[in-house]
Amino acid sequence: MSSQAQQHHTALDAHTLREALDAHQRYLAGRAGGRRLALHYADLANCSLEGVDLRDADLTGAKLAGSTLARSNLSRAILFGADLREADMRHVNLKRADLRGACMRGANLAGAELAGCDLREGRIALQDKLDGFRILRHEHRPGELNYAVLAGANLQGAQMTGAVAMTSDFTDANLSGAILTGAKLMRAVLDGADLSGADLGGADLSGASMKRAVLTGVNLSQARLDDADLTDVLRAPPPIFYIDDKSLTDVVSDHEAFCDSNGRHGEVMKLHQVDFRPMRSLKKRRLSGLSAPNSIFFGMDLEGAQLQGADLTNCDFRGANLRDADLRGARFTGAQLARADMRGAKMGPLAIGDNRFVRTDFSRASLRGADLRGAHAPRARFLEAEMDGARVAGCDLTGAELEI
Repeated sequence: MSSQAQQHHTALDAHTLREALDAHQRYLAGRAGGRRLALHYADLANCSLEGVDLRDADLTGAKLAGSTLARSNLSRAILFGADLREADMRHVNLKRADLRGACMRGANLAGAELAGCDLREGRIALQDKLDGFRILRHEHRPGELNYAVLAGANLQGAQMTGAVAMTSDFTDANLSGAILTGAKLMRAVLDGADLSGADLGGADLSGASMKRAVLTGVNLSQARLDDADLTDVLRAPPPIFYIDDKSLTDVVSDHEAFCDSNGRHGEVMKLHQVDFRPMRSLKKRRLSGLSAPNSIFFGMDLEGAQLQGADLTNCDFRGANLRDADLRGARFTGAQLARADMRGAKMGPLAIGDNRFVRTDFSRASLRGADLRGAHAPRARFLEAEMDGARVAGCDLTGAELEI
């Protein structure tokens, strides 16, 4: 902060802060003596608030530079004009928070929940007895996210009009439906980011890396894409997908007939680089032994699907519903499973004969932010897998090859 703005921040001793936090917890619990936390322009730099419940707190203009807020709950909090530079905000909950004008230069927001938050520009006018109104300014322009880490963060529907996020890391972030009109995203990393339905009208994406980004329904009118890397971006699916003049629907039906008749009828699917999205749903479909490497299942409903022994190498399952699916013995090497719902899925070994088993293989797969709660994955392979932000509470990982 500038020297002029610095005078407006109020230092707090540890005892005063603890009393304010305790009163806020009573407020949230509806107990006597509760009081909503209101620390306007407080100096909380380098403070540790890790895991603290700060829902609905008012931290307008607070100085939180270098603070630790990892896994804290700041949903619906007011952080208008707050200084959050280089703060540790990994997996913080900022859902519907007011972050207008907040400076988050260099902050680590990996895996953070920012759905519906307001990240637009904003400045604070403070009244001064001698000089009238002053503007509280950061060293850099308000609304700044330069060099911030937002890998795997959920920014669905976030208001980011005019946001400045140059060289920021949005790898595998969920930006679906986000409003990014006029945003400055030069040299930002958006690899694997979900931008479906986002508004990037007039945004500057010069030099941005957008490899494997999802661009379905995105508005890019008047956006600058000079030197942007658009390798393997995922655009809208075709209305119908044909394989040798046969519709994909019929091909899937033939495979199910093959499974149901133990090979007497139908035909097993041996496909490559197929876009399954036109089918919308494969819920509870019988696809055991399917061979479809490099195919697209992005955002599809595969709840309860039978995919035992399937070859799904390098497939795109980002945001897919694989809840309670039977994935025993399936090969997911190099697959993209960021934000996939895999709760209750069966991922243990598949018996193929007397004392012979095939293990489910997620080697080199990306499971960033995937939900594996209650899944069964004994002896599964997760070698070199990206597991940052994956939820594994209650997941059976007995004997699994997992690098920690």
